[in-house]
Amino acid sequence: MELERAVEAYVRHVALERGLSDHTVAAYTRDLAGYVTWLGDRGIHDSAAITPALVADFAAERAAADPPPAATSLARLQSSVRGLHRFLVRDGIDLDDPSARLRPPKTPKRLPKALSIAQVEQLLDAAGPTPGTEDASAGDPAAVRDRALLELLYATGARVSEIVQLDVDDTAYGDVLRVRGKGGKERVVPVGSYARAAVDAYLTRVRPALAAKGRATPRLFLGIRGAPLSRQSAWLVLQAAAEHAGLTAHVSPHTLRHSFATHLLQGGADVRVVQELLGHASVATTQIYTHVSVDALRDVYAVSHPRAR
Repeated sequence: MELERAVEAYVRHVALERGLSDHTVAAYTRDLAGYVTWLGDRGIHDSAAITPALVADFAAERAAADPPPAATSLARLQSSVRGLHRFLVRDGIDLDDPSARLRPPKTPKRLPKALSIAQVEQLLDAAGPTPGTEDASAGDPAAVRDRALLELLYATGARVSEIVQLDVDDTAYGDVLRVRGKGGKERVVPVGSYARAAVDAYLTRVRPALAAKGRATPRLFLGIRGAPLSRQSAWLVLQAAAEHAGLTAHVSPHTLRHSFATHLLQGGADVRVVQELLGHASVATTQIYTHVSVDALRDVYAVSHPRAR
């Protein structure tokens, strides 16, 4: 198959059949566009003409680029190439997979950075007033929304993409929240009293006025013009709160997800429960958070045990 058509077919497959996020699909598209260009420069325009040697040369050349790519970027690039060729073989377009022997680079296992409980409280207080207080009654409507957004991120450990895709109906289950994760998989996550109160305050005091400014939408979080809040806007809300709180470390929506998992494990939660709450397909993905808890245990041991030093 002509390479451009092969890539288009594969991108449709990962977007529609596998249900990957727009962000991931865009990354695959960029990676494969570079692959097609590299092959075209060598006179290769048909997928059947690609050999294992060409795939190996492409991977080696990308790895040797100056400046060198991050290991995670190189791993994703190779994953895109392997996915394309597996797709073409599976659909009977090509007989052989020239990427079968391609081995992904080893990526360093970095411990996720989590905020302390005190830092999370600083961040939430900086986002907006605590529901039920006098400040909340007279507060800026956007601040009420921002507090609800960040409370929900930390209370559920959900990805920011999952939070901005929530509908109002997803909150109608009392103390649990219905979350749609990767691949359209749904999970139910408990919501604590603080987040529940913040969301209720937003739904009662703020969302009706925001909704009146835009077209009818079921989305829970809205922007100042009434349109659904975007992932980028949610990121800016968090950055503004972190700056206001004086948190100098880099804080991202994923930082709250890391903090959620770490604090649960430090509080005694089972790793498989945390796996379910985070929506991880494999417990191996969740295991990285146990290292953080082990570090905390070492610190306590070093301070507390009479013969630790």
